[in-house]
Amino acid sequence: MAENPTASAPTLAQRLEAVETRIANACARAGRRREEILLLAVTKVFPASVIRHAWDLGLREFGENYVQEFETKAAEVSTLAGARFHLIGHLQSNKSRRAAELFQLIQTVDSPKLARRLGECASPLDVMIEVKLSPEESKYGCDPAGLSALIDVIGSQSNLTLSGLMTMPPWSDDPEQTRPYFRQLRLLADRHGLNGLSMGMSHDLEAAIEEGATIIRIGTALFGSRKKA
Repeated sequence: MAENPTASAPTLAQRLEAVETRIANACARAGRRREEILLLAVTKVFPASVIRHAWDLGLREFGENYVQEFETKAAEVSTLAGARFHLIGHLQSNKSRRAAELFQLIQTVDSPKLARRLGECASPLDVMIEVKLSPEESKYGCDPAGLSALIDVIGSQSNLTLSGLMTMPPWSDDPEQTRPYFRQLRLLADRHGLNGLSMGMSHDLEAAIEEGATIIRIGTALFGSRKKA
């Protein structure tokens, strides 16, 4: 569905171009190639029509936070060739089977229990481990001390493929405040021989890319502020 652009509201195509410019500039500073970075369009709260419009503009990877919310959109976007959907919100183990049916990659595996539940699902599934680096109680994730054990459990599940680590730093308007968390995640990934790093959002994507991100989760910079009903 096409947008109705106004003088004060840029179109999705214009916002995508601006994000791509930011990515290119960050890659140039870091000496990286654009192809190393996956732009994950975060479409939580937005309707299926927005996903379809983003797909029309060439986006193929989409992130959603809630299993139940994406259930309401899945049928409308199931025919989008090449589209992949990532779960980037906390997943309760009792919803693991449905999540495995809806998503191609689950970025928020944070416990052996959840890994085993996903391992009981028949379909092959890519997963990432969410690591809790923030002291905030509201943040989820595996403690770094338990990372080796969780990696082993995931490796024992024949249908799961571990593609890397993700994290959610404490919120800050200053990207330099989140940079140390990105750096810490990269060091953990290096220590465990993992390449994928899902980190960085609209406000701090540059710092994330400079610290090694391979997936950046971009919502607001593409779609504007989310307004819940």
